[in-house]
Amino acid sequence: MRVLVSGAGGNMGREVVRAVMAEEDMELVAAVDPREVGKDIGEICGLTRLGIDVTEDLNSALKNIKTDAVVDFTSPFAVMKNIETIIDNGVDLVVGTTGITNADVERIKKRAGKKGVKGVIAPNFALGAVLMMKVSRMISRYFDSVEIIELHHDKKVDAPSGTAIKTAQMILEERGFESPSLPEEIEKIEGVRGGELEGIKIHSVRLPGMVAHQQVIFGGLGQTLTVRHDSLNRTSFMPGVIMALRKLPEIEGIVFGLEHLI
Repeated sequence: MRVLVSGAGGNMGREVVRAVMAEEDMELVAAVDPREVGKDIGEICGLTRLGIDVTEDLNSALKNIKTDAVVDFTSPFAVMKNIETIIDNGVDLVVGTTGITNADVERIKKRAGKKGVKGVIAPNFALGAVLMMKVSRMISRYFDSVEIIELHHDKKVDAPSGTAIKTAQMILEERGFESPSLPEEIEKIEGVRGGELEGIKIHSVRLPGMVAHQQVIFGGLGQTLTVRHDSLNRTSFMPGVIMALRKLPEIEGIVFGLEHLI
């Protein structure tokens, strides 16, 4: 599989480059990142020189280099334009960039359908995080009350995380009703109780030293149950990215959420 990495110079992009290079059935053919133009991607990633210079323009790279799949880990501000460019070039995609809404996913599915493009878009590629979401969905059948706390590094620009939103959506889908209404609250500091998605409170923490962490806290009569996942470094996402690339030939259309591949 001939793979192009979009956002190759970023923290996640560099991990993807290293992961693709480690697989015998995959070949890195191009790297795109406007911040690292002209540099050898191997040297950026701490590997030997690969002879692949980072380019600036995704569209030009796709038109000039035969590519089977693009992995995009860029920015919420750029991801939709990147996805449209990839689809318009008829190339399959794996996207881990956050900030994509449900409305965005529907737009992507329609555009991809017209071009016959396949893709996996996931808010989290850590297999443990996906299992956390699946377990939380099951637990929600038995606990009416739940709150979500997600914690990320201080460079993450979107809040709440896509994982937190996806977790809340899965819980709501499973049980089919909103969380029990809370008594009228007095917030002494505005926003201290977090945001809310259809009755589920979500709290976001941004601090240096963190990578990606989430806990889902369920409350019941005389008891609580907490499910927690911690990504201690970015290599935790790579098995999921590689799995998604390998699953592309088998899927139909656009799949949103890695849980559909497990």
